[in-house]
Amino acid sequence: MFANRFPRADRPLLIKGARPVGFGDGFDQPIDVMIDEHGRIAEAASAIAAGDGVETVDAKGMFLSPGWTDLHVHVWYGGTDISLRPEQCGAARGVTTMVDAGSAGEANFHGFREFIIEPAKENVYAFLNIGSIGLVACNRVSELIDMRSIDFDRIIATVEANRDVIIGLKVRASHVITGGWDLTPLRLAKKLGRILKLPIMVHVGEPPPLYDDVLGLLSEGDIVTHCFNGKAGGSIIEDDDLYRLAEQAAARGIVLDVGHGGASFSFDVAKAALERGLPPATISTDLHNRSLDTSVWDMATTMSKLLSLGMKFEDVVAASTTAPRRAIRLPTERLLDKGKPAEFTLFDVVDADLTVRDSQGALSTLHRLFEPRHAILGAEAVAAHRHVPAEGEGGSHACPHCGWKS
Repeated sequence: MFANRFPRADRPLLIKGARPVGFGDGFDQPIDVMIDEHGRIAEAASAIAAGDGVETVDAKGMFLSPGWTDLHVHVWYGGTDISLRPEQCGAARGVTTMVDAGSAGEANFHGFREFIIEPAKENVYAFLNIGSIGLVACNRVSELIDMRSIDFDRIIATVEANRDVIIGLKVRASHVITGGWDLTPLRLAKKLGRILKLPIMVHVGEPPPLYDDVLGLLSEGDIVTHCFNGKAGGSIIEDDDLYRLAEQAAARGIVLDVGHGGASFSFDVAKAALERGLPPATISTDLHNRSLDTSVWDMATTMSKLLSLGMKFEDVVAASTTAPRRAIRLPTERLLDKGKPAEFTLFDVVDADLTVRDSQGALSTLHRLFEPRHAILGAEAVAAHRHVPAEGEGGSHACPHCGWKS
């Protein structure tokens, strides 16, 4: 895989006095971590002397977790009309790995790889959109008009040529995308997934197809993004039968992903699901240029929302680090062992009042906030902080071209 391609640094990096979380049992005391100039762990111990020529980050009791991994972003900047630059939602926000969720299709993936993935400071992976054009003109020109939109041979060839970065297939199952095509694109995506032995990520939204029917076609390892959307006909709390189907899907290994976005996360739905014992497996932002300064802001704020709704701290960390890594088949075990690539997030949890919105515009005040301090990319410590939206922003945003709320 393409993971941890961070460049050689000028000198080793020592992280001192960090509280490890998300690494499994056996880490209940602050530790020091020495990272060599090649970006690999040289030592992790209770106390390590810095020595000469070593850059030191004094964690001062901050939490150290596996790198925050955002399973759903849009960073094909310049290739679509909704994408952000990777640096707008990556290391500067505490995120070390991003997974673009279908911005590129087979017809333009080569550009996405050359101009975005390879130059990025962070690790960037992709779900390849089964629609050949991807999200070039998102929701103005659908990527799934009819069968002419999907080219099996070219999709397979593109995946085979880019196995190191393409980790799955993306399909949007919503009538605003597919019109009356209903479940056919999803069925085609599943067929391709079986051929290529890759999971699929399914966007659930305005029916048809029904969320209920989507769940019935998925198998272990597939991902439902926007799992807590509040859209009519797609909310798992407005329909007990659908809720039970979602429970059964989670039990059989289907990944329920937050995928907040500008139109796809409801405080009420998430709170009810958590109270009934159905947490998301993964927390992701669905950041793009219509959600950045409106309801989402960044990974830390999204994590803070789930914390405020009742998820345990350790579960929020896992859903933002090892769980998304597992979903895209990256290593999740013994990440602090000597010789392992160093990819971590240093963060605090602070007491502060912050008023935020969900995708329906409902307001909530958070009282405990995840605050990223550094993204550790090999032997480089990138200073990080939460995104501060432009004054007056924070509500839903309608596309000026079609009126669709993103």
